[in-house]
Amino acid sequence: MTTDAQPAVTPGDRPAGDRVMLLVVHTGRPAARRAARVMIAKLAAAGIGVRVLEPEAAELGCETAAIVPASASAAEGTEMVLVVGGDGTLLRAAELARPARVPLLGVNLGHIGFLAEAEPEDLAEAVANIAAHRYSVEERMTIEVAVRINGGQIAATWALNEASVEKAARERMLDLVIEVDGRPLSRWGCDGVVFATPTGSTAYAFSAGGPVVWPEVEALLMVPISAHALFAGPMVVSPRSVLAAEVIGAAGGLPVTGLAAPGSAGAIEQFVPVQSGTAGAVLWCDGRRMVELPPGSRVEVRRGSLPVLLARLPAVAGAAGAAGRRAPAEGPEVRIGAPFTDRLVAKFGLPIAGWRGRPADRTGSHEVGTAAPDKGEAGRDEVAADEAMAAGTAAGEDALARDEVAEVTDEESGGHA
Repeated sequence: MTTDAQPAVTPGDRPAGDRVMLLVVHTGRPAARRAARVMIAKLAAAGIGVRVLEPEAAELGCETAAIVPASASAAEGTEMVLVVGGDGTLLRAAELARPARVPLLGVNLGHIGFLAEAEPEDLAEAVANIAAHRYSVEERMTIEVAVRINGGQIAATWALNEASVEKAARERMLDLVIEVDGRPLSRWGCDGVVFATPTGSTAYAFSAGGPVVWPEVEALLMVPISAHALFAGPMVVSPRSVLAAEVIGAAGGLPVTGLAAPGSAGAIEQFVPVQSGTAGAVLWCDGRRMVELPPGSRVEVRRGSLPVLLARLPAVAGAAGAAGRRAPAEGPEVRIGAPFTDRLVAKFGLPIAGWRGRPADRTGSHEVGTAAPDKGEAGRDEVAADEAMAAGTAAGEDALARDEVAEVTDEESGGHA
């Protein structure tokens, strides 16, 4: 028997007191679709309603979920935006969560997934924490980006990770003058420059040779891309600074164009066409929103007034060694609530063999990042027994979650990144 899909609803229309989540999914990945269905079922069992975006509804095939248009108001009235996919999917979801001032929580089905809070094996535990209101919310700094030419503003947008000014023609070097707080710093012949937040320091800026900055640090990063200059190292400046890049050249000719990636919800807030010559560069924000930069353009970057909110789940307690997860020399396995250092080690596969640290961390008797209790010899047997029981429970939950979202090889061959 077939059932008609749920009709689209108006965002914000829900009875007071009801809990509703917006689910954003990388539907091109079969594993992400399966994980999303499992998540919807578990949330429904906990009495929590779920919205899905209209373009994704057919592929998800969940008749119990309400369908909303993929517009800037899709997250209005929700408690949280849940994301199943990689960092690219989370950046897309950020365009919906930021104006609604609701937090994002990602389940990583991508490659690295620095922004995601949980892995697929943590799905059951993540939903249980959400249902029980066991999560905190942290702010992540954003940047606001303005493009000007001849004194007039032609575009305004924002970014969570980075804004990059890049050369438009592969065979030509880009000629830029860099400015900090209204003063010229240097002129570079380069492939471009990346303006990044601490959150974005592990993304494009890192690939360009920039430093890793812990998310709690408030700063702006400026990283040149293949600059042909002696003074062309990455720079970290005050979060109150205003950075700028000017594309050297004269104006006159074709209209400037600006566009947002497919599915982008009102990303470019303002646009006024201006006559200019052939595009000397392009501006990309989070790899999703693009503006052409004719010679003579000026890109200004400053701290954003509206942050992105990320939900953080409580750290997992228990023994990694007892659960048989990973030997200490192989580094900590990233579980929900893991410290940023553990994420770096796991995501980049950093070698940590030879590390001694504290005795509790060294033996694996406690999760890395969890404070070790100072107990005497008499209490250690009791601690070990509690941890073994917790580890067995966690292992059972994880095995169930893995079975529910297990990837099928022949299905994955038809997916896309």
